[in-house]
Amino acid sequence: MSAPVHLVLLSHSARAAAGVAELAGQVAGDPRRVHAVGGTADGGLGTSVDALDEACREALAAGADVAVLVDLGSAVLTARAWLAELEGDEPARVRLVDAPFLEGAVAAAVTAATGAGLDGVVAQAELARGMRKL
Repeated sequence: MSAPVHLVLLSHSARAAAGVAELAGQVAGDPRRVHAVGGTADGGLGTSVDALDEACREALAAGADVAVLVDLGSAVLTARAWLAELEGDEPARVRLVDAPFLEGAVAAAVTAATGAGLDGVVAQAELARGMRKL
């Protein structure tokens, strides 16, 4: 049996991260698996490696694997910097996902709620990149 998967949503805006987390968690029926990380410590726009670390380590400590979705390019740099610091079995338990922020988060949250493992959650989130709206 695979570990549960939690999502960490890293955005430059605390409000954007919270809004996407709220939507993804409600659609999936399990908001406890979706963690919003956004903005800087002083409330400005930006990303915080410390806030990302706290959210991811909380999920890892609970026994979950972690899918990290980011909103903009520089958030990728923050996530990659944090991932480079992982040790032991942690790198295998965390994945940076190349997916659209909103659609990918919803797809990932719904898939995680079915009990799918990290590979399945990441795959479904990445499929959202090609989702047509019309």
